[in-house]
Amino acid sequence: MAHLFVIHLFLLGCFLHDFAECNVKVSEFRLDGDYLIGGLFDIHHVVETPYRNRPEATTCSSYMRFNVMRFSIEEINNSTVLLPNVTLGYEIFDHCSVTQNFPNLFNLISVNGLIQPKNISSRSFNVIAVVGTLTSTDTLTAAPIFMMELVPMISYGASSSVLSEKRNYPSFLRTVHPNKDVIEVVVKILLHFNWRWVSFLYTDDDYGKDALALFIDKIKDTEICLAYTKGLTVDTEYPQIIRHIDSQRVNVIIAFALEWTAEDLIKAAIKRNVTNKVWIAGDTWSLHKQLPKEKGIKNIGTILGVAEPLMTIPGFSDFIHSFKANSQNGNANPHFCNQNCNCSDVSAEDIINADPSSNFPVYSAVYAVAHALHTVLQCGAGSCNRSIKPQPHMVLAALKKSKFVLLNRSVMFDENGDPEFGPYSIVFWNHSGEAEVVGFSDLYPSVQFYINDTKIHWHSDKVPVSLCSQTCPGGYAMNQEGIHHCCFSCTICPNGTYVNRNPHDCINCKENEWSEEGSTSCNQRLVEFIPFTNIGAMLIMVCTLLFLGLGIAVSVLFAINYNTPVVKSAGGPMCFLILVCLSLCSVGVFFYFDKPTTASCVLRFLPFLLFFTVCLACFVVRSFQIICIFKIAAKFPKLLSWWVKYNGQWFIISVAFVTQGILLIIGYAVAPPKPLKNIFFQHDRIILDCDFNQNALFGSMVFLSSLCILCFIFSYMGKDLPKNYNEAKAITFCLLLLILTWVVFATTWILYRGKYIPLFNALAVLSSLYSLLLWYFLPKCYIIIFQPNKNTQQHFQGLIQNYTKTVSQ
Repeated sequence: MAHLFVIHLFLLGCFLHDFAECNVKVSEFRLDGDYLIGGLFDIHHVVETPYRNRPEATTCSSYMRFNVMRFSIEEINNSTVLLPNVTLGYEIFDHCSVTQNFPNLFNLISVNGLIQPKNISSRSFNVIAVVGTLTSTDTLTAAPIFMMELVPMISYGASSSVLSEKRNYPSFLRTVHPNKDVIEVVVKILLHFNWRWVSFLYTDDDYGKDALALFIDKIKDTEICLAYTKGLTVDTEYPQIIRHIDSQRVNVIIAFALEWTAEDLIKAAIKRNVTNKVWIAGDTWSLHKQLPKEKGIKNIGTILGVAEPLMTIPGFSDFIHSFKANSQNGNANPHFCNQNCNCSDVSAEDIINADPSSNFPVYSAVYAVAHALHTVLQCGAGSCNRSIKPQPHMVLAALKKSKFVLLNRSVMFDENGDPEFGPYSIVFWNHSGEAEVVGFSDLYPSVQFYINDTKIHWHSDKVPVSLCSQTCPGGYAMNQEGIHHCCFSCTICPNGTYVNRNPHDCINCKENEWSEEGSTSCNQRLVEFIPFTNIGAMLIMVCTLLFLGLGIAVSVLFAINYNTPVVKSAGGPMCFLILVCLSLCSVGVFFYFDKPTTASCVLRFLPFLLFFTVCLACFVVRSFQIICIFKIAAKFPKLLSWWVKYNGQWFIISVAFVTQGILLIIGYAVAPPKPLKNIFFQHDRIILDCDFNQNALFGSMVFLSSLCILCFIFSYMGKDLPKNYNEAKAITFCLLLLILTWVVFATTWILYRGKYIPLFNALAVLSSLYSLLLWYFLPKCYIIIFQPNKNTQQHFQGLIQNYTKTVSQ
């Protein structure tokens, strides 16, 4: 920072020469006192361009702030409590131009026109503190001069967050909230009214750029999108900006601009006939006195703003009226050396009616210095310690610790020199041309936010909407389009998904949940299985028990009539093997009901596949025996003798049993049946079933089907045998019923995959068993019981003789 001192030595020398020749008179810019406070106020505003470098018309609001400082010091000097018997003075400069006013800055830290070298142990300063400046750019330019000497600089308007960095600005404090506080209130307003698509216009300087950076950082975790942003300068093409905003369909415009820039913006909007917009004003122009009364202001839309609360300073109006009266009587000299500040054309009413937003910040800044000096001078009991020579760094230390009450408001600073006091008002420019307070945002001691929506009269009679894309209906996901997350298309979420907290993705429901298309939540799936108490299950189990009873009855009947021709023609001992296997097959029916377990899934299929194989093998052997006796024996007598000698029927049955057993062991080892939660065929239900791996049991199924086909071939070959020996016909009919049963079940399984599939499967198994029992064994039981005359050796021999004669003919 010391380099600034060297850079401006030349300017300083020129100024000191001019200053020595000045005939200083009492003026409103200087007041002698025991201790001086410096003041920097931009009473005139000038735009520093190559063609415009002279002060323009007086800015009334700045002139008001200037007079607030003068009034504050006069009030303190008249106080018997604060700084008793100590007189404060001031030296104020019209800081309208940085390049023209650098000499004034050096004057504030000089003594008698000289700046003392640093190596002098007891240094003196012209002022003990400086109040100013208004803008962040001016403050950032002037601050280094005071920082290197630790002269307290208390700004009443500079809000750039950079100034909170104590490493670079150790003696800087302010009585106005930093930009981050204002931005926080603005974002809360946007969120309150659900405005998501906004533009941000700012003065293209340190103040505006800092606000833009803070705004972007603040909205990054919100649903707010910055559609358009533009820095405003003296050369800004406002029609082009307005066209851009309209093309983006932005209805909310945040204007973080200085007072004179905001005037240009709003007047350009009126001229360009901008309509139906919401304007959010920063704290620098939200209490502007002239703009709300501008012709055509109502047409541009609704104007809200964030502002320092209006604080009425008692006695200030009387002070202004008294001062202006004295000025008109010629008791004040409006000129002070190089100050181009003739304000005689400004009336007392003009000053009082100017923008009052910075009045209290100036007032509290002066009082903060006074309280700090009061502490340094150890004032009390009506006197101060005059032996103490206050240095700026001593005043700075006291300022940082200061805490006092001013106009019922507690004034203090945090570790960064920022104020820890004061809420923000939220204002609405009503139709009367006034900034009406409609809410507040309190930052200290706790965060509070409130807006009375009923006080705001919108240009569209309802809260305006500012969205890039309309909010998706419930159950629709947002697919971002472009770089802004506020711009999106809506896609309905399919079955089994929902959209809730994350509106950008359709989330899959859990396995035990389901949802319809376009859902915002998932529902619990209904778990379904067939319990033992189900009517269909109970009927099938009763039929199974009846089947077991019939099987036992047939076995007893065949055992009693074991040596009769009917029993022998049915297979003799092989009949008992078939009946036992059929009974063992029926055991698996009971495991098709209730909640599936690993054991129940295995026992559903294993008994039927294994023991039904034995049954079919018996029928294959029996059909082959009949064909062999009546048709093959005459042509191949040795085959019959070999078959009888080596018990070919039992060998075939054993081989079939062992083969099927091996195939089942391999299949179950590869992929054993296990419980399955079937969620794929009915989206709102979980069907408890068994996972039957058809590929693993493919060999077993093929072997069983091969036996069935072979049995059918042999039985069909014996369709013309003697009636009482024609078991082949009965076997053929049984096989046809068996095939028909499983074709019906397969069709049902393809068309319907609900919870009743296990019941249909059990029914198919039971139907297969009944087809063999009823159509193969019951006709023989009927002959044994009701036609005993046909169950004789003579009757069977007669049938064989008749068949032989028929064949020979």
